[in-house]
Amino acid sequence: ARLAPRRGKRSVSMREFEDAKDKVLMGPERKSMVMSQKEKELTAWHEAGHAIVALNVPSSDPVHKATIIPRGRALGMVMQLPTDDKLSRLAILMGGRVAEEQKFGMDNVTAGAASDIQQATRLARAMVTRWGLSDSIGPIDYAEDQGEVFLGSQLVKSSHVSEETSRKIEEEVRKLVVDGM
Repeated sequence: ARLAPRRGKRSVSMREFEDAKDKVLMGPERKSMVMSQKEKELTAWHEAGHAIVALNVPSSDPVHKATIIPRGRALGMVMQLPTDDKLSRLAILMGGRVAEEQKFGMDNVTAGAASDIQQATRLARAMVTRWGLSDSIGPIDYAEDQGEVFLGSQLVKSSHVSEETSRKIEEEVRKLVVDGM
């Protein structure tokens, strides 16, 4: 509602609702961010990779919007309307990196995929350790945030996962992320 008067309007339109939703979900536009033509092209290819995979993976969340306008900490993003298919989400997260590899080659993949890799790894780890979505690990909760106790300035963590199980978890997480590519 505050956007309308700033734009010289007397009433709120769908444009103001859409812009407000984008700001909340994707972060504020960084209008001061100046991107070179090369950065714009690379970002466009990266985000196109996310969008193409999202549009073609069965049961994935529907693509709502793709942008290369810098918002928050991201140079661009693809926004999807959420559903519950986690495997599709892994593939879509890795789609940007794959698009960069295909267009620019392995030697020219940027750090832009770092956030995607981090999100994919977190999702895969939750799939394996929390939701029991790994046949070799089974339906056991191996979440890492259990057993943490605050003692002064130290965090003491009691591990209830054997070295062998930990190795299996890492293998399963890696397999899920790589298969998502």
